[in-house]
Amino acid sequence: MTRARVRGIYTTAVTQLLAENDCEVVQASEPIRDRFDRSFDAAPADVSVETTRDRQGVAVSGAADAVEVVATELEALAIDSFRWPTDVARGAVFDAEVLEAGGGGGAVVDLGEGRRGFLNYDDVDGYVDDGNRYRVQVHEPAPPWDDDRPLVRPTLEIHGGLCTLSRGRSGVTAALRGDRAEELVGMTDLLSVDVPDDWGIRWQHAAADADLGAMETALEDAADRAQSLEDALADASAEPSGPALLAAPETTAWCWFGRESRFALDGVRRRVETTMPGHHRTKAADRAASAAVDFAETVCGSFGTNGGDVDSEFPFGTVARQFGPTGGDRLEIGHGKPDGRLVSLGRGTVTDWNPAGNVTLERSMRGGGQYDALGVPKEAGDVAVTKFREGRWWYPTTYKAADGTSKGTYVNVCTPVELFPDAVRYVDLYVDVIRGADGAVDVVDRDDLDDAVDDGLVSEELAEKATSVAEAVERALSK
Repeated sequence: MTRARVRGIYTTAVTQLLAENDCEVVQASEPIRDRFDRSFDAAPADVSVETTRDRQGVAVSGAADAVEVVATELEALAIDSFRWPTDVARGAVFDAEVLEAGGGGGAVVDLGEGRRGFLNYDDVDGYVDDGNRYRVQVHEPAPPWDDDRPLVRPTLEIHGGLCTLSRGRSGVTAALRGDRAEELVGMTDLLSVDVPDDWGIRWQHAAADADLGAMETALEDAADRAQSLEDALADASAEPSGPALLAAPETTAWCWFGRESRFALDGVRRRVETTMPGHHRTKAADRAASAAVDFAETVCGSFGTNGGDVDSEFPFGTVARQFGPTGGDRLEIGHGKPDGRLVSLGRGTVTDWNPAGNVTLERSMRGGGQYDALGVPKEAGDVAVTKFREGRWWYPTTYKAADGTSKGTYVNVCTPVELFPDAVRYVDLYVDVIRGADGAVDVVDRDDLDDAVDDGLVSEELAEKATSVAEAVERALSK
């Protein structure tokens, strides 16, 4: 049975989902232990599931077979769930060379074969300069839709939830304070585990709830992984050489949740706890929204409800009034690609909105080049008027000249649109519909969608949906 450690805003739903699919959640947080009517072991995890910093999805890291099990379940949540691998996984060890040392608190490093990482100056002894070489480990990988680079450190560590082993350190410490910390340090002498030489032990907060047997199992697991890493690095030179991957003890997969996926997670969570319509959609919008959601659900729960009917609508108007977007706000168009990349189409001003989930965005365009597929020139003074609707599988952009005349309309077909406080998010599905200034309507980029299916980037089910949407839009524009 695969054992998983889960953290972040999707924890309750993912815990229930994994339990329903023969996976065991371990090292559960206190709120999760209170929420579920069962016990959770403080055992080592085969895989961790952690919400990304932008709350758009999760990182699934651990043993390759365990990552496959968990990521497969998350990918199957809904039609707009996406999953991508990475070649800069958590825990991977590289020889790295500094490419750009300067401001920003750290340096960009070359990890080889086009891979890049970010090295904080505070993690390095001495001055960092261009061309310096370090042996580094990936501490925090970066999702493909994020501009951040993976965070690397010039220290080797083995994380297990209950304890951390660090190479180049000695002794036993604890992340806690007081009597329990002293107990953990003292109890380590009772464990019959051989830790590799030159690796120090640090007990984490989760160990406070573990018994001696769980501590021994966790330390033994970490020691075995440390020895495996030592073996993998045995043939590497003592000093860092040219940029290259030296060891990859773990695998990382990224799961991005679209709007329908978040509502599917709501349904799973509702089987456990009071869950308002749009629970995960709201929490993904803004960190401050989490407290508001928790409060609303606590009030609903006190009256014996479980978040309303499953068919209740997401309260977009309420959420938007509190957190945005509303009139006058600036929004970025986050144009996701099926290969995991995120392309910004620029920022615009919200000129109109309503509580039903409609937002109109205007952008001033620069001159030069042509508008995709429309075949008309971009000129200074042009304005792009884009109309979004929360949850819709398409959105139109009409390009207007400085005198107000239309240069044509481009309808982008995509996964259901989400209107967050500072950005519009979706994944582009390649096929689009255009209407020229002369009124002619055409569906474009069908071949690109077919190629994406052949490349495994878009499922056949999603491609069929995109095609049907494009054809429906074509009919509507042709009337």
